[in-house]
Amino acid sequence: MTEKNSLLDKEILNSVTGNELSCVTAFEIAGRLHIQAKDIGEAADRLKIRLINCQLGLFGYKPNKKIVTAQEAVSEEHNAAIRKSLDGGKLSCIKSWEIAADLKISRFSVSCSCEALGIKIKECQLGAF
Repeated sequence: MTEKNSLLDKEILNSVTGNELSCVTAFEIAGRLHIQAKDIGEAADRLKIRLINCQLGLFGYKPNKKIVTAQEAVSEEHNAAIRKSLDGGKLSCIKSWEIAADLKISRFSVSCSCEALGIKIKECQLGAF
């Protein structure tokens, strides 16, 4: 094991609760260590730690795994921002975060808008999907 992996593993293991690591905590670790989120996801897989509480509401919630639901109405501004960022008819996780930041809305709200528009989100930054 490399020194980098040893430090990463230690950070993750110090942050888990019940063998689970939240999306928020995973990104906090990535920020502290100045590494990519996918490195956290790969380490969690190697350590057999379950990723939970996706900030988009797409995985890691009990009892039904996801909590995202379709918004009743999607504003034209949100619709346009999402559609402009599609790749192959899908929206990447990172693009959904960028849209949320640009529009000053929650990441979860972007996900709920996508659900209403029938748009799938792909390429989890942690590698969970």
